[in-house]
Amino acid sequence: MKTILNVTELCKTYIINKRQNNVLKNVSFKIDEGEMVAIMGPSGSGKSTLLYTVSGMDKMTAGSVEFCGNDISSLKENELAELRLEDMGFIFQQMYMMKNLTVLDNIILPAVKSKRNKESRKETAARGRELMNKLGIAEVADNDINEVSGGQLQRACICRSMINRPQMIFADEPTGALNHRSSDEVMEELTKLNDEGTTIMLVTHDAKVAAKCTRVLFIVDGNIKGEYNIDRSVSLRDRERGLNNWLLEMGW
Repeated sequence: MKTILNVTELCKTYIINKRQNNVLKNVSFKIDEGEMVAIMGPSGSGKSTLLYTVSGMDKMTAGSVEFCGNDISSLKENELAELRLEDMGFIFQQMYMMKNLTVLDNIILPAVKSKRNKESRKETAARGRELMNKLGIAEVADNDINEVSGGQLQRACICRSMINRPQMIFADEPTGALNHRSSDEVMEELTKLNDEGTTIMLVTHDAKVAAKCTRVLFIVDGNIKGEYNIDRSVSLRDRERGLNNWLLEMGW
């Protein structure tokens, strides 16, 4: 199976008030094509820092990260920005969108900016509408972003993350700002994308969310303490029970 993300001895250190804060300490793991991997751990354990560093949004201090065979530490800023635009998709807890654009225009913006995209704007817009239809939000395409619900807006963010057909989606607490129903809807869509072959890495504090993934990495004080493989052929309730038991063993 093709390895999408290969992380080796990754370290991330911040200097705050002349004090060294080692947030990530010799972290190593791989994510293969088609996996959906959750990163879990206590608050301040380094979950989000790990996601931002392996996706090239933050600079690593030491170690190596290979994304689809590219050593991201060797890339220039413009090359890294292009890699993120073309081959990565991003979903955040806060649903950042341009206020002066419609929902559809926000979704297709990365494709409009893409050098690889040879479609006309009309063709790109049609593809954006197809994605919105697939995620059940086609009716809000021409709405302003303040005219839709949080669940609809997060599904629009998923559409935007997919518009350039990325190799992998990185999601930081994608359900953290949503109510229970919207959270379930968003996770259902992410699970569908994964079932169709999209590789996903997501940070979550919610075991119900993580139970819908294929693997969980548990991080404590900047180190990966353990990993847990999930069999999605068993019932969600059994998956949640098994994961919760393992998390308790890990000191959750």
